[in-house]
Amino acid sequence: MDIYKAVIIPFLFTLVKTDPEWLHQQTISSLNWLSKASNNQLARWLNSRLQQSLCLYDTRLEQNLFGLHFPNPLGLAAGFDKDGVGASIWPGFGFGFAELGTVTYHRQPGNPRPRLFRLPLDKAALNRMGFNNSGAIAMATRLTLLNQEPSQSIPIGINLGKSKITPLEAAAADYLESFRLLKDLGDYFVVNVSSPNTPGLRSLQDASMLSQILDVLQIENKTQKPLFVKIAPDLEWEAIADIINLAKTYKLAGIIATNTTISREGLKTQIIEKTGKTPQEEAGGISGAPLRQRSTEVIQFIYQQTQGEIPIIGVGGIFTAEDAWEKITAGASLIQVYTGWIYEGPMMVRRILTGLLTKLEENGLNSISEAVGIGNR
Repeated sequence: MDIYKAVIIPFLFTLVKTDPEWLHQQTISSLNWLSKASNNQLARWLNSRLQQSLCLYDTRLEQNLFGLHFPNPLGLAAGFDKDGVGASIWPGFGFGFAELGTVTYHRQPGNPRPRLFRLPLDKAALNRMGFNNSGAIAMATRLTLLNQEPSQSIPIGINLGKSKITPLEAAAADYLESFRLLKDLGDYFVVNVSSPNTPGLRSLQDASMLSQILDVLQIENKTQKPLFVKIAPDLEWEAIADIINLAKTYKLAGIIATNTTISREGLKTQIIEKTGKTPQEEAGGISGAPLRQRSTEVIQFIYQQTQGEIPIIGVGGIFTAEDAWEKITAGASLIQVYTGWIYEGPMMVRRILTGLLTKLEENGLNSISEAVGIGNR
């Protein structure tokens, strides 16, 4: 029996109705304690138990992409560990990689609370966090200390966003300052221009605006760290095609598809209890199951337009091995989870990886890389 799904979720989400942001902060505090308590016997025991219970190692799941080794294709999406607090212990949860952030150059508190809501009927979340984080300097300090310890067993990405106080016309310089501080501390980097929760940010997906950002970053990127752009699911096909062309022009490592959606189509939730308003009346992005189909469609479009030449990291609505397989066969080389992990719990990673191995066997494939994009062939 999965105690998390059978007992913990009903207790926290339904019975006591814990505030989702408060619960998230408590989780981050626990991760912070685990990561710092290397000399604590209890912490060492807990970390050991995590690895034994949650990790699954199989060479068929391994991939080498853009100069990095991924022990499996399932990663933690940006948004959960905004300040890199758990960077050293994400391998123990079974992830094949983890993405920190979104981090901005300037420290910022984010949008007013409440700003994070569960939509259990939809297996979804609505958030308007607004890039709340401690800033690039704080993250650089934390990761510098971490890098003095034994190296991590999984790639660590860093998701970069624009500071709210920075005007749109100065966005490129803002991203550049963050990258300069962090470029030696992450294995890959993501330009986030697709969150709906920073005013005007999505306008930076326009080819002319995005090219300015990519231009200054690639000039600074002397060591050729893999650079991605994360796009919104709400873009028209023509706009996505423009971004694909930019990815080729600036030799990006790939595209992350997709961020949260501003669409409210098909939601079962009528009223958000915390505010008494409908989801349609609340600002913010929807993540989780309602995003699944659209994000897969975007992945498939990118794969077809590029003939599989640009790696894709697929994210949006992954809860099961079936969901993960759908993203991979549509064209995603790697996949990420966040909302699904909250609903499904820590055992989700191992369940998905086990399911992917079963899918490989059923389809007569020897490795996960052979499955990428086969739905398009």
